[in-house]
Amino acid sequence: MKKNRGINMKTILITGGAGFIGSHVVRRFVKKYPDYKIVNLDNLTYAGNLANLRDIEREPNYEFVKADITAGELMKVLFNEYRFEGVIHLAAESHVDRSISNPMEFIHTNILGTVNLLNAARLTWEDPEGKLFYHISTDEVYGSLGDTGFFYETTAYDPRSPYSASKASSDHLVRAYHHTYKLPVVISNCSNNYGPYQFPEKLIPLTIHNIKNNKLIPVYGKGENIRDWLFVEDHAAAIDLIFHDAAIGETYNIGGHNEWKNIDLIRLLCKIMDKKLNRPAGTSENLISFVKDRAGHDLRYAINSEKIQKKLGWKPSLRFEDGLEKTVDWYLANESWMANVTSGDYQKYYENQYTKR
Repeated sequence: MKKNRGINMKTILITGGAGFIGSHVVRRFVKKYPDYKIVNLDNLTYAGNLANLRDIEREPNYEFVKADITAGELMKVLFNEYRFEGVIHLAAESHVDRSISNPMEFIHTNILGTVNLLNAARLTWEDPEGKLFYHISTDEVYGSLGDTGFFYETTAYDPRSPYSASKASSDHLVRAYHHTYKLPVVISNCSNNYGPYQFPEKLIPLTIHNIKNNKLIPVYGKGENIRDWLFVEDHAAAIDLIFHDAAIGETYNIGGHNEWKNIDLIRLLCKIMDKKLNRPAGTSENLISFVKDRAGHDLRYAINSEKIQKKLGWKPSLRFEDGLEKTVDWYLANESWMANVTSGDYQKYYENQYTKR
């Protein structure tokens, strides 16, 4: 079993562990490190779904706690109770469109929630040796690129939406706590994730869902915005490496090296779906509907991941086309999951199973 800088990490807090990326990280850690106690803390908002973790929910080294990271005193209580040696902080409001319509929710959760966790760790970790606060962030904090160039770990921050501004603020606070209080931290900034269990307001699962149900596929502007896509299991593997092997105080960019215009990605999905659903070629493309562009829509994101590749030996495991086909297969094979998520019934069910702390 791996050890973190020579210290056996025993109790790990993963925030937002019922969400899309978080559930993959929780699953990986529960299965790969049976001697760790993994505590999954999630508030089960619209994007948190414990159905994502049914396959490991009865594992002896796994525990779920329903709680809100904006409750500062409760975070201190939990840190004192569990004596966490490590934190992997993924809990966040993350959808740009929602941040435009309700910025205060993003400020409250992403900034105040992160500070509450930092304070709880600082007050609990009297001896920081062997401890680690790992903050997961986004490439959107860097702003927007032109036709060329990449985001590096040294790129100046230039957030363009309430979401990215709230994440930039939380990144700065994590670094400030490291420099001011000597809190042991690392940060990673990732590109757009895709794969199983992603909430269907995001581009890829939304497109799959709409094609399956013969609904229009909304495309912002002309669909020329470019994103770098990262398979979620590759991201979880990178998080694993960073958590165990990264140097304290460092930042790592994680990208998939898969730049695609939104319209080209959607057309590729249409071709894959036509094949999977035995529809005539070109059928699904007729569902594409261009809509008014999103306010402040960044043109292009592209991450340079050389640092994590050279320092930690990580690299993406899948070609985008292979990962996308794997993703489509998963959604088509898990129609009940999608139906429950889009109906909201799953949230009502799980609200009755757990008492909020």
